[in-house]
Amino acid sequence: MPVIDGRKAEIEYVLEVAKLMCIAARTAPKARGVDNIVTAIVYGEDLEKLAQEMEKLADELGYKFFIRDADNVRKSHAVVLIGLKNPEPIGLNCEACGFTCDKIRELKSEKKCYKAPICAMQLLNLGIALGSAVKIASDLNVDNRMMFSIGVAARRLGLIDADIVIGIPLAVHGKNPYFDRPPLEKYLEKRQQQQKQ
Repeated sequence: MPVIDGRKAEIEYVLEVAKLMCIAARTAPKARGVDNIVTAIVYGEDLEKLAQEMEKLADELGYKFFIRDADNVRKSHAVVLIGLKNPEPIGLNCEACGFTCDKIRELKSEKKCYKAPICAMQLLNLGIALGSAVKIASDLNVDNRMMFSIGVAARRLGLIDADIVIGIPLAVHGKNPYFDRPPLEKYLEKRQQQQKQ
């Protein structure tokens, strides 16, 4: 009688959920129906590369919480990346982003973490896509959390071609590793000890 190992089945299931999340992001409603959402799935050995880049960026950018988030990536079975590629201003001149649409085009350049400024309506589109994706994961009992840190590192590594990216780590464990986690100070202490060795 064939037997499927539970842990192996869980990892395979997470990858299937990740694919469904990409579909949910793609089909999410968008202002004026412009489809500039891009997605990717990171798993296997590339998770460690992503975690290492996050630790590197913690020092470079001064964002120490990237170290804690890198640990979360290491505990993940996969990461879904969702971003916007070449998000043109919608043309409303609403100035919700702080600029007119023409000014956004004029000022658009590579910044510290993203290519910006970005039209506020386009950012709303990204938010709707992200919400649609994490709802799938939640409905299918896969632990997840949206992370700015993952998106910044994924862009730096070229894992996805987008102006702005948010990463969503996915895991199936006995307890959620993304919300039930020690304070940041514990991660910083652990890293200092590792660097001394």
